[in-house]
Amino acid sequence: MFAIIKSGGKQYSVKPGDTLKVDSINAEQDSVIEIKDVLAVSENGQLNLGAPFVEGAVVKAKIVEHSKGDKILVFKRKRRKDYKKRYGHRSALTSIKIEDINVG
Repeated sequence: MFAIIKSGGKQYSVKPGDTLKVDSINAEQDSVIEIKDVLAVSENGQLNLGAPFVEGAVVKAKIVEHSKGDKILVFKRKRRKDYKKRYGHRSALTSIKIEDINVG
């Protein structure tokens, strides 16, 4: 059994027991969240596609930790104009562990 979920504008293929890093989720560590944006669910070889979401499908996940991603450096330069600019950022991430997929 697997599901395709949407979180933070990105899509992830998940199975029970998977751990993945998604964009920051505003919830406490060790709490259980329900992701209702389920785009597709495969159960017993049967694929159930949503339009856009599968009705009644819920993915339960436990928040493992909050962290920051790697630093991304951006460097801009224009030739012959003595223009240089450097900046960067670190994305806030949340590690979640998929516990259960309910089709409903």
